[in-house]
Amino acid sequence: MLMIAMSSRLANPFPALLRPLALLMLLCMSMLPTMHVWAQEGVATVRLDGRALFRIGPSEELEARPRARQIERQLAAVLETPKGITRARIEPTESEEDEGLQISVAGRPLMVVSPADAEANGQPLDRLARDWAAIFDRALATAAKRRDSDRGRFLTSVQSSVENAFARLVESAVNIIPRVLAALLVLLLFWGLATGVRALMKKIVRRLANDLTVENLVRQVSYYAVWVLGIIVAASAFGLEPSTLATGLGLTSLALGFALKDILSNFVSGLLILTLRPFQLGDQIIIGETEGSVERIELRATQIRTYDGRRVLVPNAETFTSRVTNNTAAPVRRGKVVCKLYYGIDIEAISAVMRDA
Repeated sequence: MLMIAMSSRLANPFPALLRPLALLMLLCMSMLPTMHVWAQEGVATVRLDGRALFRIGPSEELEARPRARQIERQLAAVLETPKGITRARIEPTESEEDEGLQISVAGRPLMVVSPADAEANGQPLDRLARDWAAIFDRALATAAKRRDSDRGRFLTSVQSSVENAFARLVESAVNIIPRVLAALLVLLLFWGLATGVRALMKKIVRRLANDLTVENLVRQVSYYAVWVLGIIVAASAFGLEPSTLATGLGLTSLALGFALKDILSNFVSGLLILTLRPFQLGDQIIIGETEGSVERIELRATQIRTYDGRRVLVPNAETFTSRVTNNTAAPVRRGKVVCKLYYGIDIEAISAVMRDA
């Protein structure tokens, strides 16, 4: 039987920059229960039949987006009876605490124009109410003409649904894409910063302590510490406030703990291995059925190069809890060689020859 040993080297196709990006995506997915707060901030567009009327901000009771959808539902209810549409009326609100003006059509209240709306648009309250009432009159008149028959009502309903969907999609893209680009730029910046800090720590540790294990620990801790800071800044650039981020992490910490228990276990075990140093880089160890030289000790796994040239990644949790045999921990090690001798051989003479050898 002929055995041919061939050596090959395969490059890792997974760029280092994609790992923090995947972590940021995981963080955003874990924040889904609280991301509605971020999504509803700012302003929203009020639309009728897919056409933008004006933009409004939040009120005391509702955020901007639910407030806009409520106005759109009121407009759709008014259009159920197109022949009964009258001109928009402006009147003070009945509540003494609310100083706004109410706009109503055909006896149905559409919205309340608040002083906050007037301040946001830079106009007096009564003037802004008149402008928005005029917009309602023109939009309802046009929409009523399009609904003068059952066929027109059906076609208009389908067309407005499609136009509203695409308009909201474009509006969301306009709001989200700049934040995504900003987050990517922040990650790219911190990628370069983390790489530079890791190289700087490597030079400093080599001058202060000529220990490869300590150097590996300092390099990895500083590298990932910069990445954690970068992910926090990128999440802020994406639109997540620090308070919202902390709330989301608090709400999802239990679920993430169960989902990432193996990763966290490997991470903590890696820190303990690098701190306690049961073995060092270059040691020849045996973990289970794996035997070879330690090449790298990462925070997730220990990289071992077997004697036949293969690279094996052993999870740190398994390394920390398993029995590890270190063949090179002591400078002197006893070896056992079994020799088969024939009967009649002088054992003492052979032992002397072997000891001399």
